[in-house]
Amino acid sequence: MKFTETKIKGVYCIEPELIRDERGYFTRTFCQKELESHGIEFNIAQTNLTLTLKKGTIRGLHFQVEPKAEAKIVQCLKGSIYDVAIDLRKDSPTYSQWVTEELTGDNKKMLYIPKGCAHGLQTLTDDCEVSYLMSEFYSPEHSKGVSWNDPFFNIQWPVKNPSLSEKDKNWSFIKTS
Repeated sequence: MKFTETKIKGVYCIEPELIRDERGYFTRTFCQKELESHGIEFNIAQTNLTLTLKKGTIRGLHFQVEPKAEAKIVQCLKGSIYDVAIDLRKDSPTYSQWVTEELTGDNKKMLYIPKGCAHGLQTLTDDCEVSYLMSEFYSPEHSKGVSWNDPFFNIQWPVKNPSLSEKDKNWSFIKTS
């Protein structure tokens, strides 16, 4: 597995190494030892799978607060997504900065998002399947989000006029005062 740290400390693009032969390929999509060798402590509490039918749909931007803060490893299994991580750690030198990675069923890339960062995605194709490895169980009372179009972040989503859930439409803007 190849780990590339982004401009946000602790956010990594992870590229599995495919071992190919005449049958296809084999790869690891999770290896605790390799994560630990990059300073990442990650225990899987649950895994989630989403299917998003329509291109341009935004899911997010989600996170959980302490004591149920969560880290995530996100991988697109089918289709293509514009994956976004925002640093919400106020003591971080990259606070409020965001990074993106195009994750596809073909490139097999994953994005590791640490605790204290929000995560969202926009589908670039119809029929996207996305897998999430979560370090914490879902906790509705600790679940939070920020608006996909918050001018404080000014995320440049590639598909205009997105489709959103009612919940995602109603996240508030970050207060800058």
